[in-house]
Amino acid sequence: MLEVKSIAKNINNDLKKEYTLALKNPKVKAMVINLKLDEKTAMKYTTKLEDSAKELTNCENCSSLLECKNKIEGCVYYPKCLNNRLIFSYVACKYKKKELQKEANIKENNLTKARMKDIDITDKKRVKVIKWIKKFYDNYDKGKYQKGLYLHGNFGCGKSYLISALLNELENKRVRTQIVYFPQMLRDLKDDWDDFASKMDYYQNVDILLIDDIGAEKVTSWGRDEILGTILQYRMDNNLTTFFTSNLNIEELERHLSLSNQSVDGVKARRIVERIKQLTEDMELISENKRK
Repeated sequence: MLEVKSIAKNINNDLKKEYTLALKNPKVKAMVINLKLDEKTAMKYTTKLEDSAKELTNCENCSSLLECKNKIEGCVYYPKCLNNRLIFSYVACKYKKKELQKEANIKENNLTKARMKDIDITDKKRVKVIKWIKKFYDNYDKGKYQKGLYLHGNFGCGKSYLISALLNELENKRVRTQIVYFPQMLRDLKDDWDDFASKMDYYQNVDILLIDDIGAEKVTSWGRDEILGTILQYRMDNNLTTFFTSNLNIEELERHLSLSNQSVDGVKARRIVERIKQLTEDMELISENKRK
């Protein structure tokens, strides 16, 4: 018993030495102060804090994405404190944010203009989806719950456009709708903690929510369990219509949401998928790439 305690003490002493040495780096010290970490907590993350400091140093003299030296181009490995623990994730730099925002603006502009009258009805492969959308629109009653759609299929076949056209038309019936590009939504929530609670409240309560391109995001337990899981559970409990688009079918999405081969991740991924199944009807759209 004494030997075990002695080993534990030696390990703790080694960790403290590494942490004390790491604090000589001004960036590590600044992160510890800004995150208001006590020594015991910070010691557990010494290596990760040093990794963050290294990437921050790389960013100091960088002038474009072409010069990026970090592990993931245009991103820096950075911690956030949530529920008394550190969560490390890749945060887009100013150059990457500019590139992503440009892409998002182009897509958002196209989806904002989408209207049911402009839907191409000549493609027979889209007929089933178009009929479903028209039926949903004709039968929509704000006082009655209607399931949304989990629409999956090949890249560029018009999944987002079709559902956006429906939601845009429903706004004329004074229905509150929201279209969120899922990878960007996660980035925005990470970058704006001041508005985090209000944004989450809105995503949970808006009449109809479209989560666009689920499966395109980098999976983290935070994004999967605390963001996506929380929103879906609330909307399921309160019978709020929710739509999804994805390049992955539901089985592929479940595999994607599993962070590793650990059974615990498989269970959590399955839990998300079950919520999606409760909220939606599953439909596939395989058609011509409209973005060519």
